[in-house]
Amino acid sequence: MGFIAWLIIGGLAGWIAGNIMRGGGFGILGNIGVGIVGAVLGGFLFSLLGLQSGSFIGSLVTAIVGAVVLLWVISKVKQA
Repeated sequence: MGFIAWLIIGGLAGWIAGNIMRGGGFGILGNIGVGIVGAVLGGFLFSLLGLQSGSFIGSLVTAIVGAVVLLWVISKVKQA
């Protein structure tokens, strides 16, 4: 069940972050990829701040924040 939850959270987080940052999603596989990498990045950033989440919503928020940061960094690298 944990793997399926990762895919669901990753897909939702990637889709939401895609809509926030550029106005659209990246397709199902792209959304899942961005969301999972964003979840790892968000977890790292939140741990630096001393924050922790244990619920589905908390994990989703962490993944969205991480995915938005990831997409922002990618956009800055592409501009350079």
